[in-house]
Amino acid sequence: MNIYKKLFQQTFIYGLATVLPRMMSFLLVPIHTEYLSDESIYGEISVIFAYFVLFNVVLSYGMETAFFRFFNIKESKNQVMSTSAWSIVISTLVFLGLGIGFQNQISVWVQIPVEYIKLMIWILALDAFVIIPFAYLRALGKPKKYAIIKFINVFINVLLNFFFLAWLVEWQSGSGVLKEIYVPNFQINYVFIANIVASAATLVLLLPFYFKLKFTFNVPLWKKMMRYGIPVLIAGVAFSINEVFDRILLKYLLPSDIAEAQIGVYSACYKLAVFMTLFATAFRLGIEPFFFSHAKTKNPQKAYALITKYFVITGSLIFLGVITFIEPLKLLLVRDDAYYEALDIVPIILLANLCLGIYHNLSVWYKITDRTRFGAYISVVGAIITLAVNFILIPIIGYYGSAIATLLAYFTMMTLSYILSKKYYPIPFQANKLMLYLLVSTVLGSITFYYFAENYIFGILSILMLTSWMYANEHKEIKSLLKS
Repeated sequence: MNIYKKLFQQTFIYGLATVLPRMMSFLLVPIHTEYLSDESIYGEISVIFAYFVLFNVVLSYGMETAFFRFFNIKESKNQVMSTSAWSIVISTLVFLGLGIGFQNQISVWVQIPVEYIKLMIWILALDAFVIIPFAYLRALGKPKKYAIIKFINVFINVLLNFFFLAWLVEWQSGSGVLKEIYVPNFQINYVFIANIVASAATLVLLLPFYFKLKFTFNVPLWKKMMRYGIPVLIAGVAFSINEVFDRILLKYLLPSDIAEAQIGVYSACYKLAVFMTLFATAFRLGIEPFFFSHAKTKNPQKAYALITKYFVITGSLIFLGVITFIEPLKLLLVRDDAYYEALDIVPIILLANLCLGIYHNLSVWYKITDRTRFGAYISVVGAIITLAVNFILIPIIGYYGSAIATLLAYFTMMTLSYILSKKYYPIPFQANKLMLYLLVSTVLGSITFYYFAENYIFGILSILMLTSWMYANEHKEIKSLLKS
């Protein structure tokens, strides 16, 4: 049972590493919704960040996951470190050169002003340089250092956003330095300048990793890592389409005079699902090294099944809790009531992210059996669903179609991964019980949201009832785990 204790400790710290910085980063939501001129500017920023997600995946090309896999099975860990790190450095320098050289053509292609493209290229490059150093910290089981650096990154980003968008605008009317650095109609640039400074600071903090590297590059090992990583890249691109491409499609499928404003309100309310996203991300960061390091232990499938079950239980409670307290949460995160028109998407996005978190837990089977191509297949299916449903529904029901597409894609991916795992790496999931937990949580959440909004007595009673029922079913196992 010590493995569960270690997992809990690592997941808790990775949770802090993810939750605390991202809670700070979600301070950007009230900052942006309060201090940006209108919803259309927030919508434009959201579209640009959608491209960030896509290109971040391309620039890592599955090397992070390949690093974990080979770091745990190869005798020469230094070879894995140096080969993966220099691979990322070389490819990023090539990207930097091409990006700067073709920035005007890129601007025309994606319909984003070239002044933003320049900033995007530097942010993407800086973020790529820290991929392997961060993976190294996770592989060594150093979540505290990981957490501190992540926290510093987001602290700088949030502080500079607030400085540029709130303080600078208020104080520039005087004289002195602030008046000199203030530029009118420069809000989007300010957002990305803050990001560049934060990313550069992160790279400086992680430079000691590069100082300890040897200038060696194992070509045969690199080829093996690429063969492992390319399916992860394909899966990552497809996954990015599932996650953010709806913003890009909304821009092109909605009438141009309302598109960016609609993207703005959609993106702001999408962020209200942050608590589910944070939980799922923190859990994934904790379990990924655990899954690889315990793949050769006795009966690892039992541990994987147990971990997935408690993920579903916790996620179901988070879903119902966020639904119950959606009113105070929206006031906390989204300051302008002009954005609240998209509030009805929140239960859909919450449930979608819960399905995604379950999928990440289920995906262990193809990662530890070196069948990463199945991850690509599953994600491509999800991407096809995302694109098809968005193209069909956006012209009819706007961003509600995007929310429905997200849920359908993640639910399908979760289901496919479960079906395939039964064939290639059977894990004793208690599927019927877990589906029942999900169903009851979804029903209670839907009733609370659509019929008892702001009725906290009903919502809290629903949470207590669900918690008691789950505990009654699992209390023997919970007591055993706590004793250990």
